[in-house]
Amino acid sequence: MSSAPTAPDTGAAATVTKTSLNTKDMRRILASSFIGSAIEYYDFVLYATAASLVFNKVFFANLGPGFDLFASFVTLAVGYIARPVGGLIFGHFGDRLGRKQMLVLSMLIMGLGTTAIGLLPTTAQIGMAAPVALVILRLVQGVAVGGEWGGAALMAIEHAPKKHRGFAAAFANAGGPAGAILGTLALSLFAAISGKDFLVWGWRVPFLLSALLIVVGMVIRLKVAETPAFQRLEAAGEKRRVPLLDVLKNNPRAVVLGLLATTSFYVCQSMTTVWGVSVAVESGADKNGVLNIKAVAALLTLVICFYSARLSDRIGRRRVLIGASVLGAVLVYPILMLMSNGELWGFAAAIILGNGLVQGFLYGPIAAYVAEQFPTRNRYTGASLAYQGASMIGAGFTPMIVAGLSLATGGGIWLIAVFWIAAMLASAIAVKATPEGTKRDLD
Repeated sequence: MSSAPTAPDTGAAATVTKTSLNTKDMRRILASSFIGSAIEYYDFVLYATAASLVFNKVFFANLGPGFDLFASFVTLAVGYIARPVGGLIFGHFGDRLGRKQMLVLSMLIMGLGTTAIGLLPTTAQIGMAAPVALVILRLVQGVAVGGEWGGAALMAIEHAPKKHRGFAAAFANAGGPAGAILGTLALSLFAAISGKDFLVWGWRVPFLLSALLIVVGMVIRLKVAETPAFQRLEAAGEKRRVPLLDVLKNNPRAVVLGLLATTSFYVCQSMTTVWGVSVAVESGADKNGVLNIKAVAALLTLVICFYSARLSDRIGRRRVLIGASVLGAVLVYPILMLMSNGELWGFAAAIILGNGLVQGFLYGPIAAYVAEQFPTRNRYTGASLAYQGASMIGAGFTPMIVAGLSLATGGGIWLIAVFWIAAMLASAIAVKATPEGTKRDLD
């Protein structure tokens, strides 16, 4: 007896987690996570670099030396304050409606905000409306990138096989340094092209180029399927409450420890690539040289990120993260001394050690580490809350805090070193207190 042929169950097939990273679908997923994150972080990091070199002169020029840079870093902090808000908003709908839709929306919002910054008149042209508008647009950037990371990381993790989750998640994280490279080189290129007119129009062009990059990213993301983990959750028909309330009731410890664990990475990033850039230039190092060296260090971060992520798949996330935090604490004082010596070689050595080596080892495993602490039903919300909360504290406030510590000590670095070491050790302790996630079933 023969049976009638049946149509393939494409819906069921779609819910099966990939068994290898080397398939056409998986390559597309990883490329989407990497390129999408790179474009979003191009926009976000571009602002951070411009805050160090441009905005204090264009939007806060009348405040006086030291205070103009402090005000510029305040606007930088606003974006980081908005990131947890973005993580909660996009996390809520990402846990209720799916990961893919939120990724597309976050990219569109980021592109519009960044392009608008490139068109913004200066304080000399429209008065106080300029810095106010700058703060609002930075808020828009913060909300967008707050939703980006969770979606990009989960898109990779929830598609990938268990033994490769750390490496797959690194593609979303690696978009950060890749975007930093693009943003830094774009700013450096137009600083060279525009010369003395850099503060007039040269700095604007990299912001306006964001519009073209967003189109590319949108095309790629629209072709990616929803994650198998979320589809299985949908098929189970489980009644889901508000994801934020679910996280706060059932996973508050994971949020707090994940936030503390991630803070070291963000403090390291801010100290080297934001505050460090301004200190090096103010100490006498060539501006274009500093930007080019920063881009090279970001390339090293990219390489170390993938290496440490793969290493974490073999020996565990906790070992890699704790080792990197301890290494960072040991290298803090040498990095600060080199960064402020006024020489390009000093800045190069400092940023290679801090941004390339320490940050790279912290960055690789962190996406998988945080995501593995939460169940599928609230993973987007929980992981975003922990990760973006750390970005607000570690990256948003660090340049402002360090600038204030420098003013308080008359340019001394010992208090800054204490602050940095404390952040590293706090993260190591938090990681030690969490369970290893490499063997966990995501469902």
